[in-house]
Amino acid sequence: MTHYLDELNPVQRAAVTTTEGPVLVIAGPGSGKTRVLTYRIAHLIEKGVPPWQILALTFTNKAAREMKERIERVIGPQAQQVWAGTFHSIFARILRAEAQKIGYPSSFSVYDTDDTTSLLRTIIKEMNLDPQVYNASAIRSRISLAKSNLVTPKAYRDNADMMQQDRQAKRPYIADIYEKYSARCHRAGAMDFDDLLLQLYRLLRDHDEVAHKYQQRFRYIHVDEFQDTNFLQYAILRRLVKYPDSPENVFIVGDDAQSIYAFRGATIDNILDFEKDYPALQTFKLEQNYRSTHHIVSAANEVISFNRRQLNKTIWTQREDRHKIKLLKCMTDDEEGRRVADLILEQKHRHHLPNSDIAILYRTNAQSRKFEEHLRRLNLPYRVFGGLSFYQRKEVKDLVAYLRLAVNPNDEEALRRVINYPTRGISTATVDKISQYAGAHNMSAWDSMLFVDVPDRARKALAAFRGMVENWQRRAAGDPASKLAADILRQSGLLDALKSDTTPEGIGRLENANAVLDAISEFVDNQEAVPGNDGAERSLAAYLQTITLLTDADQAADDSDFITLMSAHSAKGLEFRSVFVTGLEENLFPSFMSFEDPNGLDEERRLFYVAITRAKELLTITFAKTRYRYGQVRDCEPSRFLEEINSEHFELLGGFGSARQSAAPVGNPRASISGNFAQPRPRPQQGAAATTIPADFTPSPPEAIVAGVTVLHLKFGEGRVTGVEGPAGNKVATIQFKNDEMPERRIVLRFAKLKVL
Repeated sequence: MTHYLDELNPVQRAAVTTTEGPVLVIAGPGSGKTRVLTYRIAHLIEKGVPPWQILALTFTNKAAREMKERIERVIGPQAQQVWAGTFHSIFARILRAEAQKIGYPSSFSVYDTDDTTSLLRTIIKEMNLDPQVYNASAIRSRISLAKSNLVTPKAYRDNADMMQQDRQAKRPYIADIYEKYSARCHRAGAMDFDDLLLQLYRLLRDHDEVAHKYQQRFRYIHVDEFQDTNFLQYAILRRLVKYPDSPENVFIVGDDAQSIYAFRGATIDNILDFEKDYPALQTFKLEQNYRSTHHIVSAANEVISFNRRQLNKTIWTQREDRHKIKLLKCMTDDEEGRRVADLILEQKHRHHLPNSDIAILYRTNAQSRKFEEHLRRLNLPYRVFGGLSFYQRKEVKDLVAYLRLAVNPNDEEALRRVINYPTRGISTATVDKISQYAGAHNMSAWDSMLFVDVPDRARKALAAFRGMVENWQRRAAGDPASKLAADILRQSGLLDALKSDTTPEGIGRLENANAVLDAISEFVDNQEAVPGNDGAERSLAAYLQTITLLTDADQAADDSDFITLMSAHSAKGLEFRSVFVTGLEENLFPSFMSFEDPNGLDEERRLFYVAITRAKELLTITFAKTRYRYGQVRDCEPSRFLEEINSEHFELLGGFGSARQSAAPVGNPRASISGNFAQPRPRPQQGAAATTIPADFTPSPPEAIVAGVTVLHLKFGEGRVTGVEGPAGNKVATIQFKNDEMPERRIVLRFAKLKVL
């Protein structure tokens, strides 16, 4: 037997050597899925399958490149003849050869996101539509979602539900924009990223000879991270695999518990329902985790067992347990940032960790600010992934530029950045004239605005802009900095511009802008708490000086060794010796948006599962009792996910703001805030509901749940409803349960299972 097969455990080996027919490999985190995938391809080639008849689809170019390198180490240079690449790169390669059959030149252009957004802005402008209402980024996402679900411009217009959604959003012309956009792309001989999928599907659907050609070429098809595929990707896969007399040699690798990209169009149903389309499917479960220790693996199993639909598996590990999961509770988000930084320094000394072995994960990019500030305080080098450093993000720089103008209108760089953003009718040509006049007459750009010769429309726009900034200047000396900053965000038009983009990315940008307001409020509060600080120390100018010094800090000399800061979404596929999963609070992690969708909470739980399984040895989970959000200090409740982990896996670190206390077991983290430690909760059975449902239990309709009634909950038992609030369809009940450690709970009625007694 070839030596590389000896490196595999029995289940891995069985998956690799099962070469015929449909195969599903359910690969838990750290279970060696990449090795199985690459060895399977090497094994096929060694058995005599021509490498050019093997297709391997991935989600990143890096994964495809590493796959080929690994195969080459096993069987030699033949690996380079395997068709391995991302969905988009492989499909573009096919389209180059076949594009003329669907009316495109073989040299078609590929539009990236910026190209697409720019073209949509042009179309929106030509249609005389309000760019604030028809935000180009939001329209781009809407069109992308349509294409991912095989909805063409004509099908979009014929879809009553989509058209009704657009009318309700006061954007009834999206169908027209989509139609014009598609026509312009075709006229330009261009495809965007989504077209690479949509047009290939069209090619395979409408041209049988082309479909047959590639069905015969790709005799063995492999798909990595199958749980991340969308409807259109799966439709293309079926076109290539399912045809008369097909051997259905499709090998998919994935983990439903790591499906976290629904907001991008990925559907978990592809992996959950795969067996329905392939009855002859052979399934292999890679359940041994080679990455993490027992406490981490067990906690992950316990959390994911609460999800409703899943492919049952129990991950296990033989790695030695030396550390429990550390649970850090803090009074404020600032304390969270400080104590995480301090713990990192402690871990570096105690465990001799390089910076590159440490990661801080969070639910939203806006959370990075606190950690950045405190890591800088300790001179710990870091790098922000999945987004720019907080103060380098465009929306943050835009708002800060307005704040700088309010303090110093002669700041020309700030002026150039925002003078026409959001759009107010001041063209680039006008700005260039202002700069030229200022240079010729040795005056600031701000002053030259009064004298430069521009058309009347531009002059009126300049006057309105100056009047707005001058009003802020007058207020800067006396008004509270936080109040002035909030008014600048609103009056400048930035707030409306950010609100108009309702995509996940757009919501993140709005959160980042609000995080600046939080930072200013906190800065002022902190300065007021220091005896002797006068008004100047609490001013907007003082805050701007503080962050300028912060953002101008020198970079570490050794740029290769840094602490990683990233969102939990960005961490998928990575691993670190020490991981900090932060902000485990209700409405943050899980996100408040998850309560709008019955499947949203399951996806948030999968995201938490992904986050904690990035850790190899040291895992620290943090939450705060209060957090600055939207300019105010808000009380926070620990995440429900913490309740789903048995207390035996936790070690509690310290109290609120106190020195670190000796480790003690913790029960329910929500109860631990008030010092009441619960007994370890019985572990739910894998794949079963958390509570056994009584045979006669029938949930009452939400409208029957009113203040004063007694209800039965499957998990919390009997309780009394003390109040119901919120709009119809999204009401929240406050309930006092008799035998629960919490004084009261707030439950969303449309998701709750409550029976009126």
